[in-house]
Amino acid sequence: MPIDEAMENEQRLVSFANQRRNVEIPNAAPVLLHTDDLARHVAIAPNGKRYVVATYDDAVMGNPYKTTVFPQQGGYLTLVSLSVCSFASQTLEDAVQFHQKTVQIIQNGHLDELVRSSQG
Repeated sequence: MPIDEAMENEQRLVSFANQRRNVEIPNAAPVLLHTDDLARHVAIAPNGKRYVVATYDDAVMGNPYKTTVFPQQGGYLTLVSLSVCSFASQTLEDAVQFHQKTVQIIQNGHLDELVRSSQG
């Protein structure tokens, strides 16, 4: 890898680390962030089902930011290969706001409506 490309990648990582947010959502436990995460929380629906809402940098796949809902099993196992729905955001602020809104939608028992909106 040429030195210029390596420096560019390192600058992008430093820039991304500075973008991470301390997003606090009432009644939603934060989860350890993964490398590309902006925010990650556990949202519990009124029926007791648990979901992990993750908002992350998705530039590698062509979207600036993505918010994805994953089911959680046994209170600890996040089923990342079975995402419930996913949404793209163009800006950091939009992504963080959508993350917060998604957690609240799940907490209010309206995940089905969110899933329907993602399909059409």
